[in-house]
Amino acid sequence: MQTALNRILLYVKDIERTCAFYQRHFGFTAVHDTDDRIVELFPPHGGAILMLHQAAKGVKAGQATVKLVFDVEDVEAFKAHCKAEGLTFGETHQASGYSFANAKDPDGNSVSISSRGFRATR
Repeated sequence: MQTALNRILLYVKDIERTCAFYQRHFGFTAVHDTDDRIVELFPPHGGAILMLHQAAKGVKAGQATVKLVFDVEDVEAFKAHCKAEGLTFGETHQASGYSFANAKDPDGNSVSISSRGFRATR
């Protein structure tokens, strides 16, 4: 039996604020069925769907160990675009044939942009 990672569930304090974050900075489209407690965010060019669920009151922001990594061809250009929109990424790190930078979403979840998916094959 084959499986694929197609959905990631994030427990968030403010669903509307988190929806706006992923829509504004990463181009996701929100779909919310009024009979469902989960809001689904669909990526603009395929990939995993983010599912936002209201976090329990006792959950601390950023408590879970999750990092969402978004493939971008040009890390510096994407950082500049996001900065103009109000999202500042940290220092750009160089790795083996690619670069990446980190930020946090409104609930403290780790978000990374990385050119790893565009590096030359070995």
